[in-house]
Amino acid sequence: MTRTVRRTRRMLQVTGAGAAALLALSACSSSDDSSSASDSSASGSGSPKLSGEVTVFAAASLKESFTTLGKEFEKAHPGTKVTFSFGGSDALAASITGGAPADVFASASPKTMKIVTDAGDASGTPATFVRNELEIATLPGNPDKVASLKDLTNADLKVVLCDKTVPCGAAAQKALDASKLKLTPVSYEEDVKSALNKVVLEEADAAVVYKTDVKAAGDKVEGVEFPESADAINDYPITLLKSSKNTGTAKAFMELVQSAEGQKVLNEAGFLKP
Repeated sequence: MTRTVRRTRRMLQVTGAGAAALLALSACSSSDDSSSASDSSASGSGSPKLSGEVTVFAAASLKESFTTLGKEFEKAHPGTKVTFSFGGSDALAASITGGAPADVFASASPKTMKIVTDAGDASGTPATFVRNELEIATLPGNPDKVASLKDLTNADLKVVLCDKTVPCGAAAQKALDASKLKLTPVSYEEDVKSALNKVVLEEADAAVVYKTDVKAAGDKVEGVEFPESADAINDYPITLLKSSKNTGTAKAFMELVQSAEGQKVLNEAGFLKP
């Protein structure tokens, strides 16, 4: 009787140990499967690598800032290339609606952006990413002592404005109208860089341009602020275009422009926050 009891106890102990081992193995297997699934999920949720070329149509006043951001973007995403086409926003909008291939459009005014959205060429709703204010650019040292917008109406001064169809020209006209001033420039230029260049080359005594362009020109010109500029501040909208062939990379560039890093570059260039 005693031997039988002992044998039974021994069998139960062995059986219990085997069951515990099976449970341990099962737990390990379950844990491994869970870990494997988690790893798979984590790797699957990673954002795809950006690559390819992106073409950005941007207002001339964005040239310096966007060129800097383009280089930063390419450095952060090897294998990508950002190509820019800078010019008057109206001309760029006309090119886009005319079928020119581009991925992103950054305009110097909502009015010129509307040309693109009305034509159905924008993907999504444009977002304002910066604003810009006008300033008078004079020859270095301001030899003509220009101190106000009214001073530009002096018949002895050669003054240049952007064409009225261009955002900087429309803003200048708005400021003149707010001041009830009439100004006949020696020329209307196709974009803000062309207007500024007339002063740089001493072909004009002054030009009404953006603060950002005066700042970018350094000591080649001198800037004169005027209060009426507050009545003619331009919002700058940006949008993805339906013609984009590389939407992922295009969206990533737009995100950089609107990010804290992008805003820092734009603010340092003289742009105002949206």
